[in-house]
Formats: sequence, C-alpha cells, structure tokens
Amino acid sequence: MKHAVALFIAALALATPAIAQEPTTLTIPMHAKNGSHEDGTAVLTQGTDGVRVVVTLDNAPDIAQPTHIHIGTCSNINKAPEYGLVDTEKGHGDSVVRGIKLSDLLKGTYAINVHKSGFDLGTYASCGDIKG
Repeated sequence: MKHAVALFIAALALATPAIAQEPTTLTIPMHAKNGSHEDGTAVLTQGTDGVRVVVTLDNAPDIAQPTHIHIGTCSNINKAPEYGLVDTEKGHGDSVVRGIKLSDLLKGTYAINVHKSGFDLGTYASCGDIKG
C-alpha cells in the first residue's frame, strides 16, 4: 500500500505543470533623455501593500524632478501620468505605489519617466521601460 501511494504522489508531481513564479524584484535601466546625462536604474519590489520604486540617477541636478509611471514606452509615452512617484531629488527617489502589483505592471506597457523640473515638465531627463 505504501508503495502505491508513493507511486501515485510521484505521478501526480510529474503530471502537475510547474507554476511560474511571479517576480518580486525587477531592475530596469533608466536612460538619459534630451542631453541630461541622467542614466541609472529603477528597482521595483513587490511589497504586501504595493510596489516600491527606488530611482537612482547619476549626474542629476540638485533640484526636485517630478517622477511618474506612465502608460506606454519611452519612445511612445502617454503624457498623462498613471501613477505618481515622489520627486527624484539629487538623483534619488523612493516611493511606494499602493494597491498595484508588479505582475500587473509587467502585463501592461509602462515606463518610468523623470522630468527635468517642476517648471519644465515637458522635457524628460530620464526614462526606463518596465519590462521583464
């Protein structure tokens, strides 16, 4: 009897497809735009209450730069922000976007966009496409 149970469990394990693990952390490259030289990364981490987004940019100015998640890609972005992030200041921003999942962002088409300044929202300083 024990042998039959062991064989059944082994057969069941082989017949059950592996469940893909959803990513819990994703690092995306941030690329300078419009001659800003603001390259870096954005690290997205799934938390219990939402997605933490940590932006780190080199060569950033000392001023606050509005930062958002937009629908689209860096080459074809919807100008209206989908999710607001804290301003990137001196090359660093640390936000939590509550109520969303990293897997949902990966299912859609989104980009993180850093604007030149609060006075020049039309000029993008850095951008990174959210993709796995």
